[in-house]
Amino acid sequence: MAEVLLRVTGLVAGYAAPVAGPLGFELRRGEILGLAGPNGAGKSTLLKALWGGVRVFGGQIERAPGLAISHQAQGFDDLRGVPLTGHELLGLTGATADGLPPWLAGRLGERLDRLSGGQLQFLRLWACLAVPADLILLDEPTNNLDRAGVAYLADWLGRAHSGQGIVIVSHDHGLIDDVCTRVVDVGVPS
Repeated sequence: MAEVLLRVTGLVAGYAAPVAGPLGFELRRGEILGLAGPNGAGKSTLLKALWGGVRVFGGQIERAPGLAISHQAQGFDDLRGVPLTGHELLGLTGATADGLPPWLAGRLGERLDRLSGGQLQFLRLWACLAVPADLILLDEPTNNLDRAGVAYLADWLGRAHSGQGIVIVSHDHGLIDDVCTRVVDVGVPS
């Protein structure tokens, strides 16, 4: 049986006050877990709690010793005027360009503020996916992606993650159905 990367028990998380939970699950190496639920249920908040981005009010998060985490957040800062190229972004994150789709690989020398929203989103995703991490956390990864980008992401997730564990929050039910080995319902907001 594959190594347990993450064990979550009764997790309640939020900001000034609790907004999400309780949640419980185990994630093993090679699994892709989807967090499902309606808007406002706290899926993104719970995802942030897994890497320490929000306050934990209750429950427990056990991580495998030495667990390396890569996290892709929703949205991103305005990059107009920032002279950073795709090559430089990947270099800063330690990601490799190996496996990038051809429609983006040829644009790595361009400044990030010259890329379309979908190209920038996929490059940000790649900077998260193509790093040496045990656990990858993805928050709405298909935002701004066109069909080709979503298809490439789904294909990559379906074949390239065997040594990692992945947790995905997405309203893209097709992606969740296609790639997740398991789905946990976060529930209805109170």
